[in-house]
Amino acid sequence: MIIKTLELMDYRNYETLSIEFGSGINILFGNNAQGKTNILEAIYLSATTKSQRGTKDRDIIRFGRDEAHIRTMLMDSEGVETRVDMHLRKSRTKGLAVDGVKLKKASELFGKLNVVLFSPEDLDLIKGGPGERRRFVDMELCQLDDFYLYNLSNYNKIVFQRNNLLKDLYFNPSLQETIGIWDSQLVSYGSKVIERRQSFVDQLNEVIGAVHEKLSGGRESLRIVYQPNVSLENFESELAASTDRDVKSKMTNVGPHRDDFAFMIGDMDVRKFGSQGQQRTAALSLKLAEIDIVKKLANDVPVLLLDDVLSELDTGRQNYLLDSIGEVQTIVTCTGLEEFVNGRLKIDKVFNIANGALVDN
Repeated sequence: MIIKTLELMDYRNYETLSIEFGSGINILFGNNAQGKTNILEAIYLSATTKSQRGTKDRDIIRFGRDEAHIRTMLMDSEGVETRVDMHLRKSRTKGLAVDGVKLKKASELFGKLNVVLFSPEDLDLIKGGPGERRRFVDMELCQLDDFYLYNLSNYNKIVFQRNNLLKDLYFNPSLQETIGIWDSQLVSYGSKVIERRQSFVDQLNEVIGAVHEKLSGGRESLRIVYQPNVSLENFESELAASTDRDVKSKMTNVGPHRDDFAFMIGDMDVRKFGSQGQQRTAALSLKLAEIDIVKKLANDVPVLLLDDVLSELDTGRQNYLLDSIGEVQTIVTCTGLEEFVNGRLKIDKVFNIANGALVDN
């Protein structure tokens, strides 16, 4: 699946925008703070229903307006087009439609378009907190696996409801006898989340080692280690044993919402002991492995979004990333064209962005 066109209305700093992408390499260039990343954000929203920045819908709408619209036209390998409409509203949840048919749930949009986004922030994925690594795994699996999306959504709802109960216990201790009802559901959905995360890590490890060896010039091999907060076998018993602690802290302390993932070069934990160069190489390896995983699991070629990431990489890593793009539709943001004029890429289309508008070249 590729993106054929994107139309925006009252989105961020765009009053209106209509852009037609090529099926190969597309370059968005211009000075900083002109709106290049906003275009990638709109595409990411069209695929995942969420902003990669974690921004709420109401803050995406253009200043002084109450609504924003995104229309994305997709085209598959057979030339069949699919229209995705997204309606962002300040006072209500977003409205979604595919080919004019309204979606009942935002989750129904997952899988229509698979994207892999790489931004400078992703280079800090390895050394950041566990929440960032969980978010990466969850966003990828939610695009690829409807069953995982279902279980994760229900698990998060149960955690939220159980936490509310724990807070209410302070005022009404008799409610404690109802904790067991939430615990059984938490274990049921959470166990499926743990199982799928483990299998996903196994699938990533089938790819990432070879990618990292090439990136490091054959000097290093990378593997991912899933670090679940609790094992499947002990989930129920540890959750029960944690009840008193949960009541005191007013939150659920056991479950996959506290999982982490380690990146290992041999016996070395890259997050704790790796150099900045090793951490960045590991992050790049992870994103490149992500492309292969999408191809295998979704039987589709994802759209690659590169948000000013080339300026953050040295020449060797730049070359490897560019050589890895292949036949993937790619949309790249940059402040200038100088990094592309040396013949490394066959550029399909170039767009100059200034003050929330396309500028004629």
